[in-house]
Amino acid sequence: MLRCMIVDGSPVVRKVARRLIANETTIVTTADTGYQTIAACSVEMPDIIILDDALSDMPAPEIISQVRALPGGENSKIYLCLPEVDLSRIMRAKRAGAAGYLLKPFNRVSITEILPPVPVEG
Repeated sequence: MLRCMIVDGSPVVRKVARRLIANETTIVTTADTGYQTIAACSVEMPDIIILDDALSDMPAPEIISQVRALPGGENSKIYLCLPEVDLSRIMRAKRAGAAGYLLKPFNRVSITEILPPVPVEG
């Protein structure tokens, strides 16, 4: 089972992302602050984290660094979510350990591109 965490200050964005991602092979959890993210990851590390770049409590690179320092954090794929391409923000996030980025508004195609393919049982 794939575990994905959506971190965004907007309840609407979290709800839409959950609906786009959640299925029989993917469990989606959410957080709305950096502190909640780090606390949740210390209990159970998600496989994928989609992290809003504009959280009010902590800068995204700090959240990424702290998640990476947790047990299992080095294996989680973290994607920065931005409203527009901002190379300096993307590079700071990548230096902290982000795997890539995703632009808002996202849709089913763009958000599922970062998820690993679902194995076909036959």
